[in-house]
Amino acid sequence: MRVASRLVIGALVIVAVFAVLNVVTLERRLRGRLTEQAGATLLRESRLIATQWTTGANADEIADAAGAALGVRVTLIDSTGRVVGDSEFDDPALSQLENHNNRPEVIAARQNGSGSARRPSPSAGDIELYAAVRGPLGIARTSLSTQTLDRVVAAQLRDMVPVALLAAVIAVALVALSAGVLVRPIVALRDEARAIAAGDLSRRPALDAPGEVGDLATAIHRMREQLGTRLTALEADEALFEAVSASLNEGIIAVDGRGDVVRINGRARDLLSLREPVPFSADRLPRDRVFRDAVAAARQGESVDGLELDMAEATVELTARPLTDGGAVLALFDVTRLRQLERVRRDFVGNVSHELKTPLTVISGVAETLMDESLTGEQRRRFADMIATNTRRMQRLVDDLLDLSRIESGGWRPAPTSADMDAVVSEVFAAARDRASKANVELSAEVADDAAAPFADAVALRQVISNLVDNAVRHTSNGQVAVTARREGKGVRVSVRDTGDGIAAEHLPRIFERFYRVDTARSRAEGGTGLGLSIVRHLVEAHGGSVAAESTLGRGTTISAFFPDRAA
Repeated sequence: MRVASRLVIGALVIVAVFAVLNVVTLERRLRGRLTEQAGATLLRESRLIATQWTTGANADEIADAAGAALGVRVTLIDSTGRVVGDSEFDDPALSQLENHNNRPEVIAARQNGSGSARRPSPSAGDIELYAAVRGPLGIARTSLSTQTLDRVVAAQLRDMVPVALLAAVIAVALVALSAGVLVRPIVALRDEARAIAAGDLSRRPALDAPGEVGDLATAIHRMREQLGTRLTALEADEALFEAVSASLNEGIIAVDGRGDVVRINGRARDLLSLREPVPFSADRLPRDRVFRDAVAAARQGESVDGLELDMAEATVELTARPLTDGGAVLALFDVTRLRQLERVRRDFVGNVSHELKTPLTVISGVAETLMDESLTGEQRRRFADMIATNTRRMQRLVDDLLDLSRIESGGWRPAPTSADMDAVVSEVFAAARDRASKANVELSAEVADDAAAPFADAVALRQVISNLVDNAVRHTSNGQVAVTARREGKGVRVSVRDTGDGIAAEHLPRIFERFYRVDTARSRAEGGTGLGLSIVRHLVEAHGGSVAAESTLGRGTTISAFFPDRAA
């Protein structure tokens, strides 16, 4: 119900209550005043009648005449209490009336000279107002029915009804007018408060209200301004927090006291493969036991540091801190790359140590053997060749390691130009021809006209093709090794295909790793360092290109390198 309606209804209720109270009070006072005046009048009339009741006069005639003149009942009672005259009863009926000595007003008149009473009349059958006065011959009594007084009171009350209705109409009209004036600014303040609650702080209502309503309007306006300032500051802080958390390499997760995730940055979503919009239950977080225990411990007020977890394809380091409301903040740091580098470092140290151990062992053993003076010259030459061979093997390994280290550390940058593919292939074939002849391998090349000048560093291109050809010759016997260069899209693809033993499918994804060998014993026996393909991959990728390998067991292998054009 509206305020104006409530005010009008309230005014109606007040007016109605006031009218009822006024009528009741007036009725009581009017009835009392009329009763008092009627009693005094009856006493005066009774005294007058008592003076007229003399010896020898007919009492009943006096009563009848006085009753007709005064409009009241007149009763004359002798000293014995017998009614000797009554304006409402004739002579035959007088003898039937009761003795009146026991009437209260008669008793009071005999004792005090006058008396009055209000009681039911046994003869008239209604409530009468009696007044009795002691006279020389007896008691002169007058009475008046209270119904007469009731009619007077009712007439007065009927006269009051139009006045009360008019007063009610005026009061309601005034209240309605006042309510409109009072409610209008309240409605405006209500609308403004609703707008503030809905987040609309741009409203500027023109409100000019007096008194407390005006003070309330001023307070609401100030509150809106302060709230707008604080919201602006909070939005700025929120934007800053979002920007900072989004730029972190660490995953950040905030869990509130109810167990709901209320904050999560993009890095944490990627690490945990989560896509649900916040807020969502912490039960949707990974079900790893260590992870769950860390979250539970943080929510119970304990800090957790340095827990390492395996999440899908990532290794994550978890830190958890408790919040004051029973929540927790989790920090996830992806250490996958770090662990991979540690593994590569361990593998690298182990592989290098192993690669150097074999030739060093051979050289050490041969050197000790050469100290034997009984060796023939032929034997000494053979042992010297072994020392030289293993020394060259170590030299190639060291050279490859230095090249790989220089490329990976950024110490080398390609200087691409329009290289002469035919010249590079000729130089590579010239260096590999002796080994190919011994293995009965036929070398061939096919360079397309539009691929004769790839955009590449000439030295790097020579090293790439040399490593691929050398690797193909070492793993091929009684077969062919072919170099092809073809334009492919916006670049040139250089491929080296052999007809050797081929590589099993499970080995193909790893052949470009350092020291990875498909046939370890054969590769070492033929002088391979296990770094050639890794160097090829790094050199090609330094040009912005890529490498690929295809192979079928027993049918050979094709390894290709793509060099993009200058425009790419």
